[in-house]
Amino acid sequence: MSSHKFASALKADTKLAHAGRDPLAFHGFVNPPVVHASTVLYPDAKTLVTGQQTYSYARRGNPTTDALESALAEIEGAAGVKIANSGLNAIALAILSCVKAGDHILIADTAYGPTRHFADTVLPGLGVTVEYYDPSVGEEISSLFRAETTAIFTEAPGSLTFEMQDVPVLVAAARTIDATVLMDNTWASPLFCQPLSLGVDLSIQAGTKYIVGHSDVMLGTVAANERAWDKLHTLYGAMGCHAAPDDVFLGLRGLRTLSVRLERHQRNTMEILNWLDGRPEIGVLKYPALASDPGHEIWRRDFSGSSGLCAFDFVTGTSEEQAFKFLDTLTLFGLGFSWGGFESLAIPVRLKGQRTVASFDPNLQSVRLHIGLEDPEDLIKDLEQALTQAFA
Repeated sequence: MSSHKFASALKADTKLAHAGRDPLAFHGFVNPPVVHASTVLYPDAKTLVTGQQTYSYARRGNPTTDALESALAEIEGAAGVKIANSGLNAIALAILSCVKAGDHILIADTAYGPTRHFADTVLPGLGVTVEYYDPSVGEEISSLFRAETTAIFTEAPGSLTFEMQDVPVLVAAARTIDATVLMDNTWASPLFCQPLSLGVDLSIQAGTKYIVGHSDVMLGTVAANERAWDKLHTLYGAMGCHAAPDDVFLGLRGLRTLSVRLERHQRNTMEILNWLDGRPEIGVLKYPALASDPGHEIWRRDFSGSSGLCAFDFVTGTSEEQAFKFLDTLTLFGLGFSWGGFESLAIPVRLKGQRTVASFDPNLQSVRLHIGLEDPEDLIKDLEQALTQAFA
């Protein structure tokens, strides 16, 4: 934790700058050291046998990993945080910490594609029954509960379709059966949404995205409340998980600038979506911070900001050829998966196989954008020329 005596009362931006740092513990250096290690030596046999020293073996943690975990625990208001080597690894760890053979887990139909792949290919082999639910459901989720339901996995907003979920309502329903609630909070980051304060038990981040922020590291994090911490901590150790210290250090570096980056991502995105809203080629905009978005009221209640990830539908009748022409003609938007870095990205939205409960129009052409830190005027010019050529 931060050594600042007023840490619990500090504002979010101040926590981002100070959490997980104790310069006086490292000869006054501002940043904690990057510790490359495996073996840890003990001063004597008794200490080795009893384990009575801070570090026992590098897989169990070192000053670098402790710095990031303690910083995120402070920011998320968590009992503890564990660092994974990717966002998907964090999702898998979180889920496995709260299900066992014979259990039933409910997963939002908007879940990140690799989450679905893990749920569909790994969990059944472990004897866990997976069921997807419509993200628009509220307290009616209780009708899906079984005697063996132990977990509900949410993602808000969905990273392709951007539906919001009424998380406090889902939490209240889950409490009636003592089920664990998990939330993929990567879109908002812990800066703009605090899942644990909404009653969620396990808050998951693909740190690869906004925490790192520079498209150069794979990282995942799981923050747990008191209710879920022991099981997560035990599983993490039993699985032999360990994130590389250089990657952890870059996560720490990115964390310090999370606020200023997200403010720019948010501002750029709103400016670009307001411009797109007036284009004849564009149908529905998908971004919960927009007043026109169906999930806006939930977003306004539970979130304090928005990120750079958004999507839009082309107008009805747009062909796949036109949508691909638009994407191929972009010059400042790279075509690539992931998001959260300084650069702008675009991908076509393909929902076939990604939705099994909630309805969707398979003929509708949609694009997901990540709005980066470039000048929005340049991004708008790029979008304009691509739309002009695709719809000439």
